[in-house]
Amino acid sequence: MNWSKNEIGVEKPIIAMCHIPALPGDPDYDAEKGLDFLLEHTLKDLKNLQEGGVDAVMFSNESSLPYLTKVEPITYVTMANIIGELKHFIQIPYGVNVLWDPIASIDLAIATSALFIREIISGVYASDFGLWNTNSGETARHRIRVGGRKVRMLYNIVPEAASYLSHRDIVSIAKSTNFNCKPDALCVSGLTAGTETSSETLSQVKQAVGETMVFANTGVNIGNVEKQLSISDGVVIGTHFKEDGYIWNAVDKNRVTAFMKLVNTIR
Repeated sequence: MNWSKNEIGVEKPIIAMCHIPALPGDPDYDAEKGLDFLLEHTLKDLKNLQEGGVDAVMFSNESSLPYLTKVEPITYVTMANIIGELKHFIQIPYGVNVLWDPIASIDLAIATSALFIREIISGVYASDFGLWNTNSGETARHRIRVGGRKVRMLYNIVPEAASYLSHRDIVSIAKSTNFNCKPDALCVSGLTAGTETSSETLSQVKQAVGETMVFANTGVNIGNVEKQLSISDGVVIGTHFKEDGYIWNAVDKNRVTAFMKLVNTIR
């Protein structure tokens, strides 16, 4: 089901990452700059993304490396505070992503009235962050318990820096996840943030799940977006919008504007 037309306002949406710098409790948190810096940086990126014309944004703790699979409360509490402070500046639909904890992501979505979450919600993986297990049934039930029935669930089925423990091909994973979990969308990624999503893999997943939305989740740029959008139902993009195309830099509005100008001619 393609729900983006009604809820985001466009088919094949461009969802831009709004990365919040390292948070309290994170190894790279700068306590001297404090929360004011986090708010100022995130607000500037948000404005540049909106003025550049993206369709939606997703707030994420991208700088919380190395990630936890069960995050500490300080992480999502601080994210909720920041998003709350930004609410009257947000002019487009938005989602949240608390890396890598789907329960925390759902709670944050409820607290901030976010439209969607993107997470690793199903599967078991060997990863840089240890053995990575999930509980999709518990996550689905938690969403209902906390009043999140309307929160869209974007399932990342190719986790960054991880591989499925069992020897299953991506088509089988896509089909079974789609049947068992009823995701609102499937996200297909490269190895790490900023790494191009394989168009072949993207195509295989899309063919396997029919009407379920499929997003290219990493590595989309102005050079490959036409091809990626010809296959997928939308893209999630972060790195390409940064100054010099470097993931930890601030958002460059000129890069966003040029990208969206091309996308609008494609769509």
